[in-house]
Amino acid sequence: MSGSTLLAKGEETPADGGREARRKRSRPVLALGLLAALAVLFLTAVASLAIGSGDVPFRDVVDGVLDPDVSVKGQLIVQEVRIPRTVAGLLAGAALGLAGTVMQGVARNPLADPQLLGINAGASVAVVCSITLLGFTVATQFIWFGFLGALLAALLVYGVGSLGREGATPVKLALAGAATAAVLTSVTSAILLQDRGSYDQFRFWQLGALTARSSEVLWQVSPFILVGTVLALALGPQLNALSLGDDLARGLGQRVGAIRMVSALAVVILCGAATVVAGPIGFVGLAVPHAARLITGPDYRWVLPYSMVLAPVMLLVADIVGRVIARPGEVQVGVITAAIGCIPFIWLVRRRKLVEL
Repeated sequence: MSGSTLLAKGEETPADGGREARRKRSRPVLALGLLAALAVLFLTAVASLAIGSGDVPFRDVVDGVLDPDVSVKGQLIVQEVRIPRTVAGLLAGAALGLAGTVMQGVARNPLADPQLLGINAGASVAVVCSITLLGFTVATQFIWFGFLGALLAALLVYGVGSLGREGATPVKLALAGAATAAVLTSVTSAILLQDRGSYDQFRFWQLGALTARSSEVLWQVSPFILVGTVLALALGPQLNALSLGDDLARGLGQRVGAIRMVSALAVVILCGAATVVAGPIGFVGLAVPHAARLITGPDYRWVLPYSMVLAPVMLLVADIVGRVIARPGEVQVGVITAAIGCIPFIWLVRRRKLVEL
């Protein structure tokens, strides 16, 4: 393959490689940075418990977490609303951050994102169908439909984006994903509008929200997110090898096909579970991995854990903003993340050199 062809596909030049090498940080610095990110996540979770559309004294917040008395209104709000909401943000954020990072790494596509490529929309329509048409009410029943919908949507987007001689380019995948997401979102709306009760209960599957999940559902979904997290974090060295290109990865002894299969499994599990928890929240999986790379450099062994921590921070901050900007009402977190995420999306589209990772 000629040098011009490699550059056209977005391969790094020696100068680019030098810049990437300078961006690398030592392990102690990255470890301290990760601890700092965890501290920020902890403070954000505390803020999520303390701040809402209604005023709750901080003392009631503390008691509502440590020693709840349901006869006290403020503590009841913390126990029944804010704790599940915060846990939902932690779970969904971590899942979306990891899924977006794995998708970008395995496809070497900086525009890869569970929402942008229609995967979350596929999970949403499958879950809504299972609930409204089949009558499923338990998360352990309809979560499997979330996995199935995410998988079918991913296959559809990749199949459509692969048409033509150029194959699955980042721009074609983004267009195919946007079209697929629009169609599937319309299908979800059509199903919900047939039953007003279903629409009132499940409209968060159109925009994304952290308010509709009970503690029981979160406990049921947590094992799946844990499995997906373990799979994703274990892929760090393999994604580093894939970033060098398939041929070099094979030369280093990596089984490229197996890596892509495990990556797809991790993404489907994480996206399906995140959609069950919070609906189709967009742009978290797009923006956070790039923010993590600004800190860590290109090493996926660090990009993955940083994304797992920073994504819940972004999601919870967006949820807090949605609670306070429209008091006494709220703006759904999916609207806020879309407003935040469109900025890095436009920036990435305009940077022609970032065709692949």
